[in-house]
Amino acid sequence: MLIDAVNLTRELIRRPSVTPADAGAMDVVEETLTGLGFACRRMKFGEIENLYARLGTARPNLCFAGHTDVVPVGDAAAWSQGAFAAEVVDGVLVGRGAVDMKGAIAAYIAAAAKAIAAGEVKGSLSFLITGDEEGVALDGTRKVVETLLAEGEAVDHCVVGEPTSAQIFGDMVKVGRRGSINADILVEGVQGHVAYPHRAANPARVLVPLLERLQGRVLDEGYPEFQPSNLEVTLIEMPNAATNIIPSTGRARLNIRFNPAHTGQELADWIAAEAAAVSQGTRCRVTVTPQISGEAFLTEPGPFTDVVAAAVADVTAHLPELSTSGGTSDARFIRALCPVVEVGLVGITMHQVDERTPVAEIERLQAVYERLINRYFAAFG
Repeated sequence: MLIDAVNLTRELIRRPSVTPADAGAMDVVEETLTGLGFACRRMKFGEIENLYARLGTARPNLCFAGHTDVVPVGDAAAWSQGAFAAEVVDGVLVGRGAVDMKGAIAAYIAAAAKAIAAGEVKGSLSFLITGDEEGVALDGTRKVVETLLAEGEAVDHCVVGEPTSAQIFGDMVKVGRRGSINADILVEGVQGHVAYPHRAANPARVLVPLLERLQGRVLDEGYPEFQPSNLEVTLIEMPNAATNIIPSTGRARLNIRFNPAHTGQELADWIAAEAAAVSQGTRCRVTVTPQISGEAFLTEPGPFTDVVAAAVADVTAHLPELSTSGGTSDARFIRALCPVVEVGLVGITMHQVDERTPVAEIERLQAVYERLINRYFAAFG
């Protein structure tokens, strides 16, 4: 059975699977893979629908990972077409999830169908699909990976279908990602009258210098294959409806994207130590609540990255840049299972109004995946 990748993408877009809703998107994937002979296993954690599907029992096992959930549409009236109508206008498919990343899921399923029909699968193919990549990512790929590891499931390599192309199709694949840590900072002081500051403890006198100290440190100058780490303050607030009151609390939030020169725990400890130092001798109490959403990782250049790069070059006639730039993805969880590389569509319109991709690029991505599967089993099978 062969699959039309563009039609399957449209079918997936028409399921408005805004995290954590599934809206039937996972059913579409499961039914299609079942028709191709995959043994499908739904893995629901909390509200989140996940799917692990495998064809074959032999090794190597080449896995494709992706997500059916999408971000909200924003201003629906600003879309030129219905956000979930999946209309094709002048050869361009418009719809939430077209790029990020229902197009890639459909392209890989179509490529797998061709590989199966051609007898190219000299081992196993598998799919790890989640509905929680765009959300807090607690009940999605993280828990599926934990379950597969506990069960001893052997996955040898993984391809993630994130939209990694930067400007033109196939110009970049991702071989690693920086880590990410968020930190919420709460400073509790003593409320009082602004004319009598000695009777109060102004949280700003701790919060402001603390943020200055944190932002004043150059975390590093970069790391091999990685850009420098950066700290960004994303929230500052001191709730206060009056002009003559020193408020009792101040809050801040920050995010650090870090390369392998650091670990999330090391950075969390540093923030806590700076908070303790700044608040020492004051009547303010500082609470730092860190959340480490992923550690930095790199899939070292080698036979697997060579296969992926060559598959892209087969279609584009140019080798892609191997990059670690950008945000985080579920690859940060999958790397505990096996080496992982990300390759997908051009990401310029992801999360935007009128998210879109030329249908020809979905077809080109399918061709890349076809070559990748062929080359992979020739190299590792």
